[in-house]
Amino acid sequence: MLRAPIQHCRHCGSKVTYQLPDDGDTRERAVCTDCKTIHYENPLNVVGTVPHWGDKVLLCKRNIEPRWGKWTLPAGFMELNETTSEGAARETVEEAGALFELQNLFSLINVPRVGQVHLFYRARLLSDTFDPGFETLETRLFTEHEIPWDDIAFRTVRATLEMYFADRRAGNYQFHAIDIT
Repeated sequence: MLRAPIQHCRHCGSKVTYQLPDDGDTRERAVCTDCKTIHYENPLNVVGTVPHWGDKVLLCKRNIEPRWGKWTLPAGFMELNETTSEGAARETVEEAGALFELQNLFSLINVPRVGQVHLFYRARLLSDTFDPGFETLETRLFTEHEIPWDDIAFRTVRATLEMYFADRRAGNYQFHAIDIT
């Protein structure tokens, strides 16, 4: 089980241990040994888009770790005080400098081993001109057969692209929810 390194209570400063809470919860939690505050550890949300232009999708070559130099869809961690769609739009502007119309939620991918949930929206590009930010070395439009499949940064991105192109061939975009273990 993935656990954040909680060692001391944020409320009273006492030691935190992993145990079953006194409230009848059946899941081991980070609990303060003195004040009994439960410190919940929740997954991180990664939000992004599948930007498309005709039969092509826009990919970004990463200029940051992890996976520097590998290709990805524009995506990143959702921030406080934003919705998943707002975060996906923000990441697409920050990483690709793209003009687009946000469409439907396309994929939801649970990645429990790293404590993350990835959500990708389809995004119809309004221009094929891009202005990538500092996190991106290069942006490029790819047809399905041009995608550098061996250089895709993350399994969630690869799975989303595979589902996108399968739906495109079928002529029907659906919502996909999968788990990657």
